[in-house]
Amino acid sequence: MSVTTRFAPSPTGFLHIGGVRTALFSWLYARGRDGRYVLRIEDTDRERSTPEAVQAILEGLEWLGLAADETPVYQTARDARYREVIDQLLAEGKAYRCYASKEELDAMREAQRARKEKPRYDGRWRPMPGKTLPEPPPGVDPVIRFANPLEGAVVVNDLVKGAMAFDNNELDDLIIARADGSPTYNLCVVVDDMDMGISHVIRGNDHVANTPRQVNILKALGAEPPAYAHVPMILGPDGVKLSKRHGAVSVTEYRAMGFLPDGLLNYLVRLGWSHGDQEIFTREEMIQHFDFDHVSSAPARFDMEKAWWVNHQYIKQAPMELLVPELVWHLRRLGIEAEGDPRLAEIVDAQRERCRSMAEMAEKSTFFFQAPAEYAEKDAKKHFKAPAAEVLADVRQRLEDCSWAAEALHEVVHAVAAGNEVGLGKVAQPIRVAISGAAVTPPIDQTLALLGRDTTLERLDAAVQWLAAQPTESAS
Repeated sequence: MSVTTRFAPSPTGFLHIGGVRTALFSWLYARGRDGRYVLRIEDTDRERSTPEAVQAILEGLEWLGLAADETPVYQTARDARYREVIDQLLAEGKAYRCYASKEELDAMREAQRARKEKPRYDGRWRPMPGKTLPEPPPGVDPVIRFANPLEGAVVVNDLVKGAMAFDNNELDDLIIARADGSPTYNLCVVVDDMDMGISHVIRGNDHVANTPRQVNILKALGAEPPAYAHVPMILGPDGVKLSKRHGAVSVTEYRAMGFLPDGLLNYLVRLGWSHGDQEIFTREEMIQHFDFDHVSSAPARFDMEKAWWVNHQYIKQAPMELLVPELVWHLRRLGIEAEGDPRLAEIVDAQRERCRSMAEMAEKSTFFFQAPAEYAEKDAKKHFKAPAAEVLADVRQRLEDCSWAAEALHEVVHAVAAGNEVGLGKVAQPIRVAISGAAVTPPIDQTLALLGRDTTLERLDAAVQWLAAQPTESAS
């Protein structure tokens, strides 16, 4: 069977990590079987859907490398098709008009609750053999209800949850078109899945209740239902529904936080799926190994610290063609335009072991592009003590004619330490504060080589001048 999966977000809010994981599972399943992966924007909620949310979804998927294989389908562009199917169901007696008012329905449900019954539509406007329906009330626009089968059961062999059976007598006749003629969610989804040739519907566990209704509508239309895979919910570390405080934020915020696309996807793929004890996967390995036999039906727990750890593993091994553009993007957010700087790959290489996020890397690399506005007070107080002024002046003099390569710079720093009879830290740390504003940088010889001769000398001069201007008790 040809595999076609779909990701079908509603643009009424941001694309969060639960949605991203659904998109990832759909993308992986299709990719691993030479199938199609398509995107459907379920924007029929016109009051809450926004163009900005649609754009954020598209940009987020593009950044993650989960863009669809085909042009996205928008439900708002398919209204005529939905009305055609509704008319077909009416003509075939598989749907009917219901004129019950809201007040009638409320009274009906209240009476059912009083009798300890499940509140549900009682089929009062459903045509039945031997049943006489009242005259439609004047001036009332009816809703359209699907005539759900009254007997039997819907059996769904879910790829994650296993066999699930739903008695038809527990399912009432759901509304498939509102009084204004607009189609409802369950009708639109069914028609779209049918028309788009969706073979596998992969979605969150919260959609299980919709499945038997959708299967019955598909069968009424003469279509073969797709295979269903309802993946477990993602919970916070405290076991409750994932919220913003746990990390349920827009995927664009994860980029701003400094996650790499594959780092985030690698973490998400392991929320509910496993391949032995393997933790770190290339994208190709994810495609090769992903299947539903190893997707758990139990909820997964989100752990931000684990997500950061996974992201750091990617930063340490990812190719430069992926890391450099991300560093440029983050530097731009800090007001630094570094596009085309020939040092970028070397800066990444110098920082990647110590930075677990690209945002952190950018913040710790700003000094390569602009002089520090000030010295970190704590670091200056600790490392600009005597004999810092003399040491920096000595370093500056020796560097002026030094060959500007890491090996030669390394020798200069060691020579200054020996000449001033101080430990290496008494030289390297004042240099770090002088050139970067803080006491933490990559190895000092590597840092100086990347910073360049002229910039290094200018910043050493500025530090010496700053020290000379301090009151004696502060500078000594």
